[in-house]
This record gives sequence, structure tokens and C-alpha cells, in this order.
Amino acid sequence: MTLPAPLDGAPAPARSSDAVVVGGGHNGLVAAAYLARAGRSVLVLERLGSTGGAAVSTRPFAGVDARLSRYSYLVSLLPEKIVRELGLRFAVRKRSVSSYTPKGDGGLLVGGGSDRTRASFAALTGSDGEYEAWRAFYARTGRAARRIFPTLTEPLPTRAALRARVDDADTWRMLFEEPLGATVERTFADDLVRGVVLTDALIGTFADAHDPTLLQNRCFLYHVIGGGTGDWDVPVGGMGALTDALAEAARAAGADLRTGHEVTRIETDGHRAAITYRTDGGEGTVEAGHVLVNASPSDLAALLGDTPPPAPEGAQLKVNMLLTRLPKLRDRSVDPHEAFAGTFHIAEGYGQLATAHAEAAAGRLPSAPPSEIYCHSLTDPTILGRDLAATGHQTLTLFGLHTPARLFTDDNEGTRAALLAATLDQLDAHLDEPIADCLALDADGRPCVEAKTPLDLERELCLPGGHIFHRDLSFPYAEEGLGAEDGGGRWGVETRHANVLLCGAGAVRGGGVSGIPGHNAAMAALGR
Repeated sequence: MTLPAPLDGAPAPARSSDAVVVGGGHNGLVAAAYLARAGRSVLVLERLGSTGGAAVSTRPFAGVDARLSRYSYLVSLLPEKIVRELGLRFAVRKRSVSSYTPKGDGGLLVGGGSDRTRASFAALTGSDGEYEAWRAFYARTGRAARRIFPTLTEPLPTRAALRARVDDADTWRMLFEEPLGATVERTFADDLVRGVVLTDALIGTFADAHDPTLLQNRCFLYHVIGGGTGDWDVPVGGMGALTDALAEAARAAGADLRTGHEVTRIETDGHRAAITYRTDGGEGTVEAGHVLVNASPSDLAALLGDTPPPAPEGAQLKVNMLLTRLPKLRDRSVDPHEAFAGTFHIAEGYGQLATAHAEAAAGRLPSAPPSEIYCHSLTDPTILGRDLAATGHQTLTLFGLHTPARLFTDDNEGTRAALLAATLDQLDAHLDEPIADCLALDADGRPCVEAKTPLDLERELCLPGGHIFHRDLSFPYAEEGLGAEDGGGRWGVETRHANVLLCGAGAVRGGGVSGIPGHNAAMAALGR
């Protein structure tokens, strides 16, 4: 078969490689860089016109020089080990405030120093008790994080081995055995404080606080162990700066990156694989010893001709905005530059979250949609053009919860508009001026705001059901008695085919912008 030349006119890919990476998202690029640095010949085939997947920066508003992290937007789970070993020119910055949660004409500010945080808790609750409970709770998760996080780039431990590493029976039960809602209700008394804690269990995850499957616990765990601290940091230059650095590292090591190449089939005997792809110029095939698939388990099954796993379902709303200025707050004790620098929680009290989940589970949009916002440009103004920065423009990133894909099936466009309006109404309830009055306009006179539902993410990024983790998260240990393809493999990336590895977010220890599945798949392919 004649291989078509790529659109850029460069020579066609080699007919054979040591490894083919399917998908040029951040995990695929990590895998490619590690394999190429180990001396393997590596070909990356990416469906879209550029690499990066969901970790990209774009200028979404016509004629406006603001480069936003369009989909994924904060960094916590990316190990410094990967940055160091791949020599990435990439940096993150700490946010000056962790979070702000408004309530009436006041609110809860976490950050800005322990004294200020303590005073904010006392003003909200009338005593120091909730603050002390908060400190003790996160001291426990912090100790667990320091023990668990290093294991994510090691061979997959057994449950017993990870439990021994945590070495704290109460903390293990809280994180791995008992529904998180029970711990939250036992530890905290204030509804607002309970809600702030619970939100980390619900990002991209549709679950109740007392879900017996512990889906919420798994999500919470990954949100509090990143870097051994649980900090969520701002990528300097936007999320695309990371994937640009990864692509540069992979190319520098010798990997061949091809965009506009969509893989359509994988055939393997467990030793050699034939990977069929198509471009605008036709169809081609390349052979490889290993295939590393940076796509969802559902897509992998389709490529192999296997029975697909149960369909996952995303449950989030992603909104990008550009403002001419930050809005004034009803709470005059907090500067908007502080409130929006961290995570600004909206309609995320504990009771509100439970109500929103129940309404969505019943097939209705939440009457008070919960969401959280932060301003990237306050911490990293480099994403703004010089004129925008000089005139006080700011970005806002909003992430909405409890909006499963099923709600958008009948009318995605209309439901998106209704949800966006309701979500911004919840924000307006805490502002002294409507957010609409602060929105910048693009070159065509339209407000600079875009919203993405799960169905939009499915269409644009091939995320099944719009699920940002490709499927429900798993605990970071090997499930006893399971085969390699079900989470019992040495690295958590194995499939039923010895030479086909899953290197995307759907791997064990996947999810989020971490590069961990890419690293682990490369280690598996190298036999380490």
C-alpha cells in the first residue's frame, strides 16, 4: 500500500516504527518523549490539525489577543519528575488565594495567610472550631498525599501495599472505604464549609456525597494528592505552554509527530501491530512493535474491533470569558482581585450541591447550578496581549458541576444557553454589578463568552459522553483478581494485547493533566 504524504508536503511516515502513539494529547506526547529518549523510533499520529488535545491554548474570540486555556486549565497532578526528566521549559505559579465562597454580604476567604483565614472562618461561623477542624482535616490529607503521590509513577501497588504506605487507618478509611459525605458531616458543622470541601469530589464527576460506589472519594483523592500538596497551580502561558513544551521535547528526542492523521484500525498478534490511518490524501498503514493509545477505553475498543465498555457520561459545563474589568462584589471586605485569584465558589453549599445532584438525576437542569470560577490573568498576565493587559482586561474560567450529558441530548444548543444564563445569574447574586456589564466584545461586537457542554467536548475532542477523565476514575492500586486490561497490570496501562497499551486518562491513575499515564505506558513498553 502506498502511504499518503502528510498535508504539509513532508515525506510520508516510515512504514515501521518501534512504537506508534495514537493521539497527540499531553499523555501521548509524554510517552513519545520518553520512548524517543530511550532510543526507540516513535511515530505519533494525531487526528486534529495540532497536538495538545484538551490541554491547549487558543484565541477563541475573534480579533481579541487573549490566549485562553480552552478546556483544561489548572495543573496539580503533573509530577516534577516528568518536567525534570524531559527537560521541559514549563513553569507554574502559585495562586495568592486558595478560594473564596460568598454568602450574603460576606463570605469565606481561604488563603492570604493563616491569621486572615482564621478570621474569615470566625466571621462566618462565630468561633474557631470550624477553622481548627479544617486545619486538622487537610493535615491528614496532606500526610496521605506525601505518601501516595510518589507511587503514581511507580509500578502499580496492590491495595494492601498502598494501605501500608499510607500507614494511617483512619485516613485510609476516610479516603478509600467510607463515603466522603459521612466524613464531611462528621468533621464540619457549617453547610458552606462542608460544600467547599465536597466540591473537590465532584469536578467532572456526577455523584452524591454518599454514593456507595465511592466515585466521589476517587475524584476527591486525585484533587488533594497532586504534587504531594494538593495545590492547583496556574500554567504560565496557559495550558498550551505545557503541550508545546512536550511536543518540542518529543521532536528533539527524535519522535515523528504527524497531525491530520486519524487512526481507524489497530490489528495485532501481541507481538507486531498494523495501524491503519487516514488523512485528506488517503489511507495508509504503519507497523510497530508497540502501540500506545492516548484515547479513551471506548475508542481503543472500537479501534481493535472489541466490545466497547459501558458508555461513560461527563457532567460539567466549561465557560471561558474575557472581561474589561473584574466585577465589584457585594462583600466589600474582599477585593475582587483576591476573590477571583483563587477558586470562587458559586452555589456550592453542601445542601445546594445535594439539591443540584438530585435535580439533575431526575432529568432537570439544577435550579441553582453550582460552579466555580478563577481568573488566570491575575496570576499570569502573559496570556493577554499588551493592549489588553494595559487596559485592565481579565480572563475568567468557569467550571460547572452536576450537569450530566443526558440533560443536553434533546437540545444541546438551547439547554446550553439556558444553563449558561442560570449559572451567570447565580454569580450575579454575589456581585454589585451584572457580569454582562463587564464582558469584553470581540471584533464582531459579540460578548466574549463561550460555553462547552459534555456533548460539545464529545464532538470536539472525542471524549466519550464528554467525560473529561475518559471514564470514571479508579483508585490508584491494582484490583486483586483482575486481568491486566481491567486494572491488574504492572503499570495500570496494560490491555489484553501484550503490545497495546493505554496511555490516556482512562488508564489506572489517569484523569487530569498529569502525564502520568504517558509516563507509565512508556515504562511498560520499555520493560521497566
